[in-house]
Parts: sequence; structure tokens; C-alpha cells
Amino acid sequence: MLLTIDAGNTNTVFALFDDERKMRGHWRISTDARRTSDEYAVWLNQLMALSRIRPIEISGAIIASVVPSATFNLLGLCRHHYSCEALIVGAEGVELGVEAKIKNPSEAGADRLVNTVGARMSFEPPLIVLDIGTATTFDVVDEDGNYAGGAIAPGPNPSLDALHQVAAKLPRIEIMEPEAAIGKSTIECMRSGIFWGYVGLIEGMVARIKREYGRPMLVIGTGGLSKLFIRSTDVIDHIDDQLTVRGLIHIYDLNRKA
Repeated sequence: MLLTIDAGNTNTVFALFDDERKMRGHWRISTDARRTSDEYAVWLNQLMALSRIRPIEISGAIIASVVPSATFNLLGLCRHHYSCEALIVGAEGVELGVEAKIKNPSEAGADRLVNTVGARMSFEPPLIVLDIGTATTFDVVDEDGNYAGGAIAPGPNPSLDALHQVAAKLPRIEIMEPEAAIGKSTIECMRSGIFWGYVGLIEGMVARIKREYGRPMLVIGTGGLSKLFIRSTDVIDHIDDQLTVRGLIHIYDLNRKA
């Protein structure tokens, strides 16, 4: 059984797949660099037990992490509790099957490379992968299926947190689609500004990237908040929740065959 681990800035997602690559379990926990491998194991083993999965069934693992301080303990989890040496996306010798065509390829985030792999498997490039989470990223997959750069903006929730922190009278609120662009209260105004502001960000960046690239491109949405925005804009062509795990599985299988 294969364990995939996607360590993001806010959450770390664990997924288990059998030999036919059918998902057997999917769980998430808040990302915390202080969490030890033993703490991960206690939490994850209990969840696996609820799904009638035994830890001994795990035979391989792969990790994509944008939080280097958390990677060490995730490696320890796989090594000491599941007796397997995890592949690390971006580590020396780990083949991805795609190139990072940017000025310094080592700067390409693991999540962006994995999303490139996952996207090119299901959609015909060139593509724009829009990942809305802690950060909002626009990743360009060129016509050859390689990562060709993109853009990074703050995510909606950090932007809301920043408003609350720097403005004494602005409360902490949850992001949701407002009923109108013109708010009639402080909370309505905040929701309108964040939500429609991000719709404007998405539409503006997609238009600029397409114009600069000079070719038609599908836009693939992924990430925790992508579904919130697709109803309010027509620039997102598809939502794919499995983009990252599909990329991780492909990278693992590619390296196992090698």
C-alpha cells in the first residue's frame, strides 16, 4: 500500500492507495513543524484502524513538502513506524518526468511540480493550474507538459487575517460568497472586498497569462478554496481535487520502475 503525504503551509494531507491505486483512506491534520514522528503515528494509526487498515500494509511512501522544518519528522514517521524510506519530491535523484523551465529550477516548489505532473496526466497542455489555499498560485504547464513558471499571491484567508490584525475595528470573519458587491455592514463589506477582489485577481491574472503565453489554455482549479470561486467566474474550466495525489502516485511509480 502506498502512503502519499502532501505537507502544505496550513494542512498536511495523508492518503493511502492499494496496489491498483484505489484510494483506501484520506486524512488531514494541521501542519506543525513541532509535531514528532511518534505523534503523527499515534494519530494516523488510529484513523487507519477505523478503516481496518494495518500499518504493516504500508510498503512505500512519497512526500511533497513546502515546509522544510516538518519534512524531517515525516521522514521519521515512514522510516521508524512503517519501515519504508519515503521518496522526497525535489530530492536529488528523484525523477519527476517534467522539467522546471525557470531561471533557477531548484526554486520550484514541490507542490507546484507535483501539480504540473498531475495536470498533464489528465488534461492537454498548455494549462494554467490555479491552486487556491494558503497562497494562491498560478502555474503554467507548457505545451510539452513542463513547468514554465507562474505567479504567487496571498491566499484569501491570510488576507482576511491581515485585515483583522492591522485594523482594530475589523473582526475576524469566514470567507464566503456575499449576496451583493455593495456591503451594508462592516462584515458584508469585508466579505465583498475579499471575495470579489479574489475573483478579480483570478480573472485578471488568467487573462494576463493567456495573453502573454499567446495560446489557448485550459484553467484547472485545485486547492481547498477553489470550489468556492468557480460559481462566480467562468475562467476556471475544471476543478480537480485529486490533482496533487495523482501527481504523487505517478512520481512514485516512475521512480519505483526506474
